[in-house]
Amino acid sequence: MRRIRSWLNQYEPMTLITFACLAGGLFLLQRLTSEVLEGETLGFDRTVLLSLRQPGDLSRPIGPAWLTHAVGDITSLGGVTVLALLTLLATAYLLLDRKAGIAVFLFLSVLTGWLASTGLKILVARARPDVVPHLVDVGDLSFPSGHAMVSAVTYLTLGALLARTQRRRATRIFVMAAGILLAVIIGLSRIYLGVHYPTDVLAGWVAGALWALGCWLVSKRFIARAAGEGGGTQG
Repeated sequence: MRRIRSWLNQYEPMTLITFACLAGGLFLLQRLTSEVLEGETLGFDRTVLLSLRQPGDLSRPIGPAWLTHAVGDITSLGGVTVLALLTLLATAYLLLDRKAGIAVFLFLSVLTGWLASTGLKILVARARPDVVPHLVDVGDLSFPSGHAMVSAVTYLTLGALLARTQRRRATRIFVMAAGILLAVIIGLSRIYLGVHYPTDVLAGWVAGALWALGCWLVSKRFIARAAGEGGGTQG
């Protein structure tokens, strides 16, 4: 009993909660992948995609024309160009701010998340949905949604890093909420545009959040050490 208490005292409650979330997320991702491979989710996926199109013309999404245009703009926020540019700019900023270690950590977190997304796509090898016409051009595999996963990795990792530099709780909550909001609406945009099944996006969110959580665990000790070294150089 003493050993258990000693072990628990070494970790903050938030860290233990994060470990529990990681375990639960891994289980959910495994079950979801298994169901997709067995074709158990196809009925649900088809129903959702069809519900987002006009019954008489599946090439027309529901809602006004401006909504389709807005969704197209939103989905670009999770594209390769935008995320790569954002990551490079954030990395350059941290380098200029003489935080080379954190800059490298951020860059590697996003890069490895990108590689993990590609690896999962190849492993599952699910074709893009053909239920409705696609509203944007796509050419790679479907599961998990790269936009959903990599945007979650990028925006949540950036949010976590920025939040740890803020003193006010309200500011930290806002930064993390903004990252979550961006990841959510980017994923939803892929369903609306007909280029991903809902389960593709759900898997992307789960996998991206897991990656970001893992990076957050590493960054807690890393940033604390970096802050301590920075504090020691001031005088």
